[in-house]
Amino acid sequence: MSQDYIVIQAEEDGVHVIGLTRGTDTKFHHSEKLDAGEVMIAQFTEHTSAMKIRGKAQIHTAHGVIHSEAKK
Repeated sequence: MSQDYIVIQAEEDGVHVIGLTRGTDTKFHHSEKLDAGEVMIAQFTEHTSAMKIRGKAQIHTAHGVIHSEAKK
């Protein structure tokens, strides 16, 4: 199993990072709120299969940088 890290840098206040579980029932298991300029380093694990990022942020991965859009 890959244990890749991603770096999330908030570009506005109130960016939400939500971790989703593995298994037959996908559920929210962790949530963080970032303000502009804050950085979070996150990792996919045996419990975390996906992350949802809501708000304007830069997401740095092994595959490049992705920009999420501002909340509307």
